[in-house]
Amino acid sequence: MTWASWTTRGVFAGRGGVSTAEAVLLTGELDVHTTWTEADGLAHVAVQHSGATEWLTLAGSPAPCASEEASRTLHDAVLLAVRAGNAATLPHPDVTTPAG
Repeated sequence: MTWASWTTRGVFAGRGGVSTAEAVLLTGELDVHTTWTEADGLAHVAVQHSGATEWLTLAGSPAPCASEEASRTLHDAVLLAVRAGNAATLPHPDVTTPAG
């Protein structure tokens, strides 16, 4: 089974923070974690306050992702959304289609 994961620590959420599936709005310094598995073709995105132990599901997660490359592209798009704030949720799935 092929899988991949990325964690980016110390991302500052923009004004309005980040929405979670648990109906919690996170603000401040956050960690973002994306896990993808080929078996289910989904990317799962979680966020937490930096240094916390509990991860929360980013609103809109999981997202279909056909490849490891697509899931990395999604992770990068999530980082941009978190930095923008505005109660950020999972970006539209089209961001997972690499240009080329």
